[in-house]
Parts: sequence; structure tokens; C-alpha cells
Amino acid sequence: QVQLVESGGGLVQAGGSLRLSCAASGRTLASYSMGWFRQARGKEREFVAAISGSTGATRYADSVKGRFTISGDNAKNTVYLEMNDLEPEDTAVYYCVADRTFFSIIHGGAIDYWGKGTLVTVSS
Repeated sequence: QVQLVESGGGLVQAGGSLRLSCAASGRTLASYSMGWFRQARGKEREFVAAISGSTGATRYADSVKGRFTISGDNAKNTVYLEMNDLEPEDTAVYYCVADRTFFSIIHGGAIDYWGKGTLVTVSS
């Protein structure tokens, strides 16, 4: 079992930055690929970013490419999402996920573990 706890959400003005953290317990992150999804009010949940546990490769949604960066610290069992140049459209609950396969995260397959989410609000 893997438990995921997100933190770092909050209110920020457009153009600002936030860094989300996802602390994992129960298993080492090196065994899993990790990622972030988000869900805005009234919209479907969407993929944001992922990092492969085996290769360190990353993948991003087109809407965040160039603005968001995903990284991991295996020693701390923590994954981060650095978000820059935030836009009101980035307002959503952000969820951390973990899965044994990178493919499942980036292609929306069944994902093993989800955090409870952290709210990011970007004001215009």
C-alpha cells in the first residue's frame, strides 16, 4: 500500500508560482511512477504531469508544458510539481498519483493510488 499526501496548494495571483509536494509512505517511490492530475469545478479530471520511476522521463499536458515541472526526491519519498506563470484556468484540485506503470498515468489507465488532493486557486 502507498499513501499519498499533497500539500502546497493555496491562493495565488495570475502570473505567480506555487510548488506542490506529494509525500508518499508505505513503499519507496523508486518502485513507482508518479504524476499529477487536476479537476476544475464542473470539469472532468485531467492529466497534468508524470515522471517515470525507472527512467526519470517526464511527460506534460500541452496546457502546462513550459510552465510546470515535475520532479522527484527518492530520498525524501516526495514528488514535486513546480508551477510557474499560473493562469486562472489552472484553478483546480490537484491530485498526486502513483502507479507501477508510467503508461497508465500518461494514458489515463487504471491508477493504483490517489491522494486526496490540494486546492490551487489562481485569481485574475
